[in-house]
Amino acid sequence: MENRDRGTIKWTSLMLPEHVEMIKKVWKEDERVEKGLLDEQKAAEIDFILQRALHDGLTVELKVHDGFDFENRCLKIENVDKRTRKIKGLDVQEKEKVSISLDDIADIVIV
Repeated sequence: MENRDRGTIKWTSLMLPEHVEMIKKVWKEDERVEKGLLDEQKAAEIDFILQRALHDGLTVELKVHDGFDFENRCLKIENVDKRTRKIKGLDVQEKEKVSISLDDIADIVIV
């Protein structure tokens, strides 16, 4: 007789939904993506595009690192505060005001 071990799949039916969610979060942490460092040229390019978008009222698409992975956000920039290193603006898709750290930005494109 062959032993067919299905690993954690066979135990999930005996677990509470809260436990299943906790296990999924642990697995997600294992798949974490590191942001990496920006070189000086890329940082200058991001700064230039941010200033242009702020001055001309343009919408930009930001590639932002959220601690685990990268996400793309379309933003209408209202303020760039270099002292606190934050960008404030309106998220075009979700129609809400957001604040994003300059340190979390990996890339920027004018749309």
